[in-house]
Amino acid sequence: MPDLIFTGDRFESGLALVCDQSGTIRLTPSQEVQNAIRLQNRAILPGLINAHSHAFQRVIRARSEDRSKTQEDTFWGWREMMYSAATRLTEEDIYDASRMAFLEMALAGITAVGEFHYIHNAPDGTPYDDPNLLGKAVVRAARDVGLRIALINVAYARAGYETEANPQQLRFLIKDPETYLKQSEQLGSDLQGIEGAWLGVAPHSIRALPLAYLKEVIRFGNEQRIPIHMHVAEQPAEVSACIEEYRRSPVALLETEGLLNDRLTVVHAIHITPKAAWMLGQSRTKVCACPTTERNLADGVVPVDEFFKQQISVCLGTDSQIQIDLLEDARELEYHLRLSQMRRSILAGPEDAGPSSLARRLFKCATENGAASIGAPGGSLSPHRPVDFFTVDLNDPCIAGARVDDLLSHIVFSLSQAAIKDVVVGGKPIVENGRHAEQEQIVERFGALQQKLWG
Repeated sequence: MPDLIFTGDRFESGLALVCDQSGTIRLTPSQEVQNAIRLQNRAILPGLINAHSHAFQRVIRARSEDRSKTQEDTFWGWREMMYSAATRLTEEDIYDASRMAFLEMALAGITAVGEFHYIHNAPDGTPYDDPNLLGKAVVRAARDVGLRIALINVAYARAGYETEANPQQLRFLIKDPETYLKQSEQLGSDLQGIEGAWLGVAPHSIRALPLAYLKEVIRFGNEQRIPIHMHVAEQPAEVSACIEEYRRSPVALLETEGLLNDRLTVVHAIHITPKAAWMLGQSRTKVCACPTTERNLADGVVPVDEFFKQQISVCLGTDSQIQIDLLEDARELEYHLRLSQMRRSILAGPEDAGPSSLARRLFKCATENGAASIGAPGGSLSPHRPVDFFTVDLNDPCIAGARVDDLLSHIVFSLSQAAIKDVVVGGKPIVENGRHAEQEQIVERFGALQQKLWG
């Protein structure tokens, strides 16, 4: 029984959150609950949903920040550092790296993650006896930490249009759609036996798949009614390559081939036109922005104002794990536009939307919209939803003095992770008073992995 519960539009007092035997929510007047656990000076909010993650990339955090002597200082130079790690990780390394990333997510109030998983093979490109071995290691890491996970299985078949094969991509490649679909069907079947885990599919990008293969992946996802994700227009070079191959931009290609729909989430969608945004809106395709990664990689600014104008559902991801703080990603949706347009409150709702309208829109990106993108059952503290939430300390210095009607703005724009105290998934505490029960062991194992990789 906290002081305040965020019920979707506002914080309310005098309520108790009750967890039934199935782990779902019931909100009850606090005076009707006997022997309630009192969470004094706490507010409860729905767990955050991380819609786009590459967990293994946690091992390269901050290792590509200095000027390179051998590579171009763009996304493409950073990618070489990522390859240097991806080619060397064992199954247990991937488990340890993923567990570290998922621990950080839990400590940041995230309760479910969409893991865009594309390391499939042994380092020499040979499939494992179980071709889904590494994906299952990532799922095991998430569930051991306590997070729900959509394992979004990635199809990757080539280096690019008329581009020579890249030996550093051998671990990613599944050469034909028949093999990919067979592996995905088996993975989906295996995940059905794991509570809190489910399957999604992803054509990695237009550059990574021939069109016929890409269409098969999306067809399968639609038939199975599972989440479909895809990198789209993250870099100008990707747009140019798509135009060279198909005489159309990425969004135009997807639209003319009938591949845009409300099951699809396009990730990044930075270098697109207003007409392309209109196409996404008309088809109810979702967009996942990853601002902390996009600023780190110099990708560009996501045109979220255009997406909101087209009533596109925008969610958030931590992507490369340079920073795992989904509220930072939420506020950067607005702040990046402020820097480029030199004005404020760009993404706020209409003037009559009431106080904290901007904070509500951004918080929805980090919760409800993310849940819709990855097919997670959480995202709000509504009756019959799972008991997935985090608490904040109302006396923490970062939000001290906030009133009830502006508390959400304080949380979205100013919250420090030190103020997040408890995280609960399915009614089970996974973080208590700011710590995870396995935190020391996870950090120790990850430190040993970093020593092995980088010396």
